Amino acid sequence: MTIWLYSLISVIIVSAISLIGIFFLSMSTDKLRKILIFLVSFAVGGLFGDAFIHLLPESFEKINNHIIASLLIITGILIFFILEKFLRWRHCHIPTSEKHLHPVVTMNLVGDGVHNVLDGMIIGASFLISTTIGISTSLAVILHEIPQEIGDFGILVHGGLTPRKALTFNFLSAVFAILGTILSLTVGPYIKNYATYLLPITAGGFIYMAGSDLIPELHHDVKVSISFIQFILILLGIVLMVLLKLLG
Repeated sequence: MTIWLYSLISVIIVSAISLIGIFFLSMSTDKLRKILIFLVSFAVGGLFGDAFIHLLPESFEKINNHIIASLLIITGILIFFILEKFLRWRHCHIPTSEKHLHPVVTMNLVGDGVHNVLDGMIIGASFLISTTIGISTSLAVILHEIPQEIGDFGILVHGGLTPRKALTFNFLSAVFAILGTILSLTVGPYIKNYATYLLPITAGGFIYMAGSDLIPELHHDVKVSISFIQFILILLGIVLMVLLKLLG
């Protein structure tokens, strides 16, 4: 019951983040972009930190065959690559501009729904391993979701939806994460090594998201001062994951 409680609280928080767009309705695109750049930087550190400090060491410890563990990490990278290719899903963290084009509203909602199911499955499976792994992974997902959901809200409004409809559809898409968590907690205990094998897949997915989706967006601004702040925030995201490891 403790696993269910922690998992559902975590995924409900993740889902509620989809409503964050309401706080940025009156903000200009330029100002929002500056804020998101820093949120994305912190998310990069959180994702890399969780992957390399929590998930990968745990994966190699629990999976005796390191070749299998390595292949599962690559599988996670490829899964997210396939989603991005064939669903045309993209983690959009920066509002629409002439240089930053976004998918249509329908594809964004479909892709985001699939992504949220995976997030939920990842959170549920992480808590099946341990509370520390569950909390660190949930935090990594939350750090990533905040800039993503703000960006998704901007895409939906830009695509023609009213702000109210954009919030509603974004929230409905986010609720799929709860279904993913329930799925993991329900079937996980009955499938041998379910949570253990999902750990390296999750690590691969986090590495892909941080390296392929987030870091390239940080390179849009090459000012030395901004780049330095980005670097510090990446380090802070990593430090957060180190502290969780030490406290756990």
